Amino acid sequence: MSNSGKYLKIFAFSYLVFLYAPSLLLPIFSFNKSQVIAFPLTGFSFQWFETLLYQDSLHQALKNSLIVAISSCILATILGTLASRATTRYDFKGKQVSLTFILAPLILPEIIVGVSLLIVLIQLGITLNVWSVILGHTLLLTPFSIIIMNSAFNNLDISLEEASMDLGENQFGTFYRVILPLVLPGIIASLLIGFTLSLDEFIIAFFLTGTDTTLPVYIWSQFRFPKKLPTTMALGTILLIVSLILLSLSEYFRRRTSRSNNSVLEE
Repeated sequence: MSNSGKYLKIFAFSYLVFLYAPSLLLPIFSFNKSQVIAFPLTGFSFQWFETLLYQDSLHQALKNSLIVAISSCILATILGTLASRATTRYDFKGKQVSLTFILAPLILPEIIVGVSLLIVLIQLGITLNVWSVILGHTLLLTPFSIIIMNSAFNNLDISLEEASMDLGENQFGTFYRVILPLVLPGIIASLLIGFTLSLDEFIIAFFLTGTDTTLPVYIWSQFRFPKKLPTTMALGTILLIVSLILLSLSEYFRRRTSRSNNSVLEE
């Protein structure tokens, strides 16, 4: 390995440590017996996790977040699948412009998107509640779904679709019986990553949530009370573990899509 390759690995490792080291402090202090977030630790305890079981406001915020995450990831995956199918299979006027417009939330600051959505909803007279957050999260998640599903559809062999049509199947039947099973791992990956992003998203939820707070907004509100900080860190530890599991599953299904499509092409 050349010196440049070694330096690149050192840089990448240092960057990852700098990026994720603060997250490692969450589980450390969430099991700490003391309310003071500082070293040295005073003992090992599950008391902060037990406290989470008796907070009704937390349970309501979790319920709201689950409703938002499930609804928005399903809607975004449906829209992303349809958009990816259209852009990868057909050429039409304005395709690149339309795709760029749809993917704009990826590069726009979330605070700009959140404020813009807030202004639009207020002008339309729509009440801010869980459903307004679902609309905002669907807008945010659809570009991620398109990117995942583009990868799934681009790996498909068009001859499979043509063979199905030659055998007498219509377009809907071909999509349902041939194409959909091949891109199903990509759809699952889109659902998982959309659910994870929605569950952890704060800025858009903060602007659009109204009185129905989501879990990230609830966590932010708890930082005003120093005595609740250990409990908040315990909740953050749970969210960190859940997010890592869901992202790992999403990556597994994304890679499975590529492997399954490659095996079909080889056959």
